[in-house]
Amino acid sequence: MNIFAVIFPLVFLLGVAAIFYLGVRLWRFPPFLGKKLPIRLLAFPVFPLIAYLVTVILGMSTLFNMIVMLLHLVVFWLLCDLGWWIAEKIRKKKPRRYYAGIAAIALTVVYMGAGWFFAHHVFVKEYSLTTEKDVGRLCIVQISDSHLGVTLSGKEFAEEMEKVQSQNPDVVVITGDFVDDDSSKEDMLAACEALGELKTTYGVYFIYGNHDDGYFRKGTFTPAELRKALTDNDVVILEDETVLIDNRFYLMGRKDRSARDRLSMEELTKDLDPAKYTLVLDHQPTDFEAQTAVGADLVLSGHTHGGHIFPTGLVGVWFGGNDLCYGKEVRESSTFIVSSGISGWAMPFKTGCISEIVVIRVTEIS
Repeated sequence: MNIFAVIFPLVFLLGVAAIFYLGVRLWRFPPFLGKKLPIRLLAFPVFPLIAYLVTVILGMSTLFNMIVMLLHLVVFWLLCDLGWWIAEKIRKKKPRRYYAGIAAIALTVVYMGAGWFFAHHVFVKEYSLTTEKDVGRLCIVQISDSHLGVTLSGKEFAEEMEKVQSQNPDVVVITGDFVDDDSSKEDMLAACEALGELKTTYGVYFIYGNHDDGYFRKGTFTPAELRKALTDNDVVILEDETVLIDNRFYLMGRKDRSARDRLSMEELTKDLDPAKYTLVLDHQPTDFEAQTAVGADLVLSGHTHGGHIFPTGLVGVWFGGNDLCYGKEVRESSTFIVSSGISGWAMPFKTGCISEIVVIRVTEIS
């Protein structure tokens, strides 16, 4: 069953409920709306109209984005109404003016404004790891979930690669969802060229995410054109393949979980030397048990966007959609790192995380 077939109708129904709730709350503003019933009935479409106009002005005119903002406003309004009710009980009298609605609107604007900032500004997140295996010092830079065209154009992606280059990486890995369903060919080509210009010790490696082949391809290029643009810029695509790099470490790139012919971790590691450090790229963080069982040293994933809009990431983990939403987790001898991604998906807000480039420094200890 496609989870989105459940999520999108549910979000739409919640949006409808939000419209009626907010319309009712507007009745608490007689100084602005007047006391006559026909005027107050106009309150019902006011908030949806305001939200839609905001999305148009900011270039985010989608129903989904509008509903997300409405639901945040509802939550803040409920909390402000609760605070209003508690204040009435403490003071034992009803305040002369109703400020809960104004406070809710202000909090929503600030909260979503912060979400817009964290989605559009890319930070560098660093991890330091140690290993007893003979790998020396290794600097790995991970880029995940760029979804070109959502918050980053191809040109902006290229500008972010300056941060990557400043880390002097030994290897750069792209852990899926490089493009989105409606990414433009221009953005795709510019981003691929930027990857090709990176100077690294061992190169740039790429695995496919669930969006790279497109759910509902609306972009101006084909999956074959994406593949060609990557390989023309010396980006190595790994599809259930493992390469031994400089006799120092294995780099394994898995097909996305959605691929029907994806190999298991047991199949992929059966001929590998367990004494060598193993780095696994797996777009969706859903196979931790198997990866731990085969002794993978480091597994890098994306897909979750760090939760994107709070609390969706937590819900995904609670219902078993992902083994980890964001950050680092250690299981036995295996370390798992899930990135929130360099961009976002579907909406230009991140209220549960930040946009990031991940830098992992692995050091051998004697």
